[in-house]
Order: sequence, then C-alpha cells, then structure tokens
Amino acid sequence: MKYISCALLFFLSFQTVLAQGALPESFLDGKSIVLISTDPSSRPALGWKQLADSVHTHLVEAGGDPVAYFELEQVALSEARQADFARAFAARQVKNIVFVTRKRESLSIHVGPFSGDGRVVATTALFGVSGKDWRDAGAQLAEAGRGKTSKNLLVIDVAEFPQISSEEVAQSEQKFLPRNPLNLEVFKLGIPLEGSSAETGALSYFRYDLLGKSQEAILAEQAAQKSQIQAIMENHYPHQVEWLTESKPNEELVRDRVQFLLVKVEGRQSDLMESMGLEPIGGEEGMKTVVKYYIKLIVRDELYIGPVWDADTDWEVALTHFLENLKK
Repeated sequence: MKYISCALLFFLSFQTVLAQGALPESFLDGKSIVLISTDPSSRPALGWKQLADSVHTHLVEAGGDPVAYFELEQVALSEARQADFARAFAARQVKNIVFVTRKRESLSIHVGPFSGDGRVVATTALFGVSGKDWRDAGAQLAEAGRGKTSKNLLVIDVAEFPQISSEEVAQSEQKFLPRNPLNLEVFKLGIPLEGSSAETGALSYFRYDLLGKSQEAILAEQAAQKSQIQAIMENHYPHQVEWLTESKPNEELVRDRVQFLLVKVEGRQSDLMESMGLEPIGGEEGMKTVVKYYIKLIVRDELYIGPVWDADTDWEVALTHFLENLKK
C-alpha cells in the first residue's frame, strides 16, 4: 500500500474531480459497472435502486453498456470489500466504471476506465457532467455520446442488481480476525490521515457527502483530524506510532519498523459487521452509519478488528474504544 501527501492528494483530486474532457472510447466498446451514491435528504426521495432505474436509459442512450448497478457505499465499505468487488468486475471483463452522485440540489455522472485492480479507478480526473437532476445530467451525457459509433450491442433494457457471490468474497473476509494483533510494542503503528491512501481513496471522492468539497474545508478538516487523533493516541496508545504522509511501498514501511496500519472504515453498522464475518445487528442500530477501526498487519495482510465490537457513530469514541480494547 502506498501513502501520498494528504494535502497534495486532496488538492489534485478535488480540482480535477469535475473535469469534463472527452467521453472515454472504452465506454462505447465495453461493459460498464455503475456505482451510485445518493443523499437521503434529496427530494423527491429516491432509493439508490430507483435512481439506477431512472439513469439507466440515459447511459444506454449515450452508447454505454451498463451491466450492473451497486451502491457506492457498499463497494467502498473497506479495502478488503473493495478488492472483492474489483476481482468480480475483472472476472466479468468490465472495462468502465460509472459514478452517479446525487446531492441535495444536483446530480453528477462521471465515467472512467476500470483500473483492473483493487483501486477500481486509478484517478479522480474522470470525464463528468453535472445537472440539476438525473434528466439534466443524463441528457448531457447522451449529447456527449451523440455522433459517436457505439459497439455495444444487445444492451439490457433495465437496470440489474446482481449479488457478488459468497465464493468471490470469501478470500478476503476470512482475513478479518476478531482478536488483537501481537507485538504492537515491538513495531510501529502507521497512521495515515484520511485521503493519504492511494489504494482506496478514489472511490470515496464520489460519495454524495464528499464530492466537490472545497480545498479550504478539506485542509481545515485534516488539520483538526490530526490534532484530535494525536490527543487520543497520546492518552490511550502507549506504543510507537508513525504518521504516513508520503508515498512509501510496503517494503520501505517494514524497513522503518512500521508493520501495522491503523485503518478507519465507515458505513452502515450491519453492513460493516457482515463484511467482517460477524452476525449483523438488525433494526435501527444496524441501520446507523458508524465508524470502525481495525489494524492491518502488512507482512501477512491480516486484518485485526479486536475482541469486542466497538464501532460508534462518533469516530473519536470509536477510536478511543478500539485503543482501549487493544489492551485486552
């Protein structure tokens, strides 16, 4: 895993995330997976599957072949889950990823090539259109494809929502371990600030709550985040830590005695629990959006979620509980 300068990554990413450019040729000659993120406070109220049904006709009109729709938050739930989906996309010979992001007063559609690996997309500098709703943005996308010859034949008429099979996700889900790692006192714990990971960051930029956020807001949040994390670590974690703010391959991290990484994931509680091999909580508790921390052991690619489920709606509480549970 590589880590790059937080400020530089966010500057470049959000400056280019709404880039127009040209509709990728691969969109007109290959399968597309569509990832949807929608603000629940948008009106009229639409679930992500309903939005998929509404957008599908426009994607086809633009010359695309959208073969499957997924909720973005489900795919980007964790690094392991993202890798599962990427393997499934590769097996289905997918060429493109389409992001549909519905905010309260606008809707954006971005199209880019599938990276073929766990990143899913290699950059946030994708072709994009934006309008007041799916009709407006869809019409712009269709116009971008007008006059171009599409090689996509026998395109499905309606949006489809396939399930990723248990066999396809078993490999990574078995790596989540409900216990604490050993030797934390011997090796350093690497702590990347949000956005410093080049492996998993790109997908999250297209979430409805992050797309288009200003540089000033991003930098302010990062500065506050580091200060808050430092205070929590000093009070609850007695071992060595290292802040990861530049690109380093795993081999270099290990040479610097960084064998562990602190990883933060956010999503619906029931989804997170299921993705980590636990029995999910039902009802309102399961529907809550929570933060969960875990530790990744670089040298064996093992993911330690701890002996107690300690996710919380407040990331500071979640981190504090996780660090305290590391002492058990």
